[in-house]
Amino acid sequence: MTETLFERANVLDTAAGTLVRDQRVLVRGNTIEAVGGDLEAPAGARRIDLAGKTLMPGLIDCHVHVNAHSADLSGLGDESPAYVAVKAANEMRDMLHRGFTTVRDPGGADFGLHQAVSEGLIDGPRLYFGGKALSQTGGHVDMRPRGRSVRDDHQCCPDLGLVCDGVDEVRRAAREQLRTGAFHIKIMLSGGVASPTDRIDSTQFSIDEIRAIVDEAEAANRYVAGHAYTARAINRGLTAGVRSIEHGNLLDESSVDLFLEHDAFLVPTLVTYQRMAAEGTEHGLPAASIAKNPIVLDAGLHALELAHRAGVNICYGSDLLGGMRRHQLREFTIRSAVIPAADVLRSATTTAAKLLNEEGRLGQIIPGALADLLVVDGDPLTDLEVLTDPEANLKLIMQNGDIKSDRLGN
Repeated sequence: MTETLFERANVLDTAAGTLVRDQRVLVRGNTIEAVGGDLEAPAGARRIDLAGKTLMPGLIDCHVHVNAHSADLSGLGDESPAYVAVKAANEMRDMLHRGFTTVRDPGGADFGLHQAVSEGLIDGPRLYFGGKALSQTGGHVDMRPRGRSVRDDHQCCPDLGLVCDGVDEVRRAAREQLRTGAFHIKIMLSGGVASPTDRIDSTQFSIDEIRAIVDEAEAANRYVAGHAYTARAINRGLTAGVRSIEHGNLLDESSVDLFLEHDAFLVPTLVTYQRMAAEGTEHGLPAASIAKNPIVLDAGLHALELAHRAGVNICYGSDLLGGMRRHQLREFTIRSAVIPAADVLRSATTTAAKLLNEEGRLGQIIPGALADLLVVDGDPLTDLEVLTDPEANLKLIMQNGDIKSDRLGN
């Protein structure tokens, strides 16, 4: 079993929000064995001198769509699954080299991509997939134009969702996703920007349908993630047992109370609305979606600040589509306008690990955690910008004990 000892490291304690200087970290196999200032170097261990650089946990993005290589989501279902899988593999490699060693895909990624990463066939983040997101007819993943009645919901269609209506249908749809090994079920609680025929301020699925899906997820020891913007849609989901709310740009104080009551999670995705406004058309976002984007664009920071002040569990998410996914790290600096750096970092480490039910295994540099480690030139606690330029500042990436990139030069 290989052993690696990092020396003279400034270790980022994500739980405490502090930088612990001049530490040694021993990795044995794929696990962090020990952390301390006076560890002995085991015979034969590889020794890496970090000379005061920051050693931090690998980043976790809780809302990506690795299949969404275009912002025109209506066309994905007509493409070759093989072509989309290759594009997804390329994007996942890029995500890893931005420092994301783990991602959650709440719509599109399947067991095949998860298996390919797990077996080392492709380089990419550890993938927590939800399979196809569930939507009512005319909901957020019903991508048919108004004049089309036919829809192909075959498992191998590489689109992001599945349309289902009524308690019996949604139960079956949830069970089908869980059958494939999905780590969670994603449902649409409201309208969205990228869908052609729904309103952002709509609510979607009946309460009975939502509760049926939650029941199925809980029966399988899984949970439900809910796409929602308005307080009305958010509150319906939280009351019915949805564990994480994706986006949440139009939440209010009543929503915050429910988040706290249910110990639920909020996954804001502010960067995607900024980039859709700036370059959505260039990357295929339809005109109808461009027109809806301003409804949620300016409200997101206020919602984030309101939730943070109240102590809501907040996770990192990006939700970028197509060529806009290169901006995945910009979410750090957007959030830093209203949230301290330590809390922004927790959203992409410890709090994200809690959502994934991986506390103690991901998001921290502690004994027993998986060896997902980044070496950064600079201190993210004082300047989050150092994370947004991986070409200049990200010097080493270790995932599961394997070094994926090494630019330390020693």
